[in-house]
Amino acid sequence: MQIAKQQVASMLQNLPEDCSLEDIQYHLYVIEKIKNGVARVEIEGAIPQQDAEKKLAKWIRE
Repeated sequence: MQIAKQQVASMLQNLPEDCSLEDIQYHLYVIEKIKNGVARVEIEGAIPQQDAEKKLAKWIRE
């Protein structure tokens, strides 16, 4: 896994030159949320897509 400084450097290279500090902050936020989500799945596990769809079916209207 990349260290944080490498992740930020890579992210900055992929953002447009005219991005704002808010854009950078948002991307850092998303990276952190994804990292936390992956860690949570490794600890707690996840449910298959079909099971999730069944549980949420009562909330989805077509």
